[in-house]
Amino acid sequence: MSVVISVRIPRWVKEILERHGVDVSELVQRVLIEKAERLEEEELARLLDEVRARLSGRVDVAELVRLIDEERKR
Repeated sequence: MSVVISVRIPRWVKEILERHGVDVSELVQRVLIEKAERLEEEELARLLDEVRARLSGRVDVAELVRLIDEERKR
């Protein structure tokens, strides 16, 4: 499902974009999607850092690697 948004820009900006054949709708959509994806990636990275900090020293990396290897061999 999609929603419609509107944005007010100076007339001269619209005229320049039209003169150069820029599809404003496609441009705005792409930029907003890219921004939303970056924000989600940043949030996930922050959450991962929090989990890493909480588990620091509580997980034996060698044991984890051994368990993963065993699981892959099955």
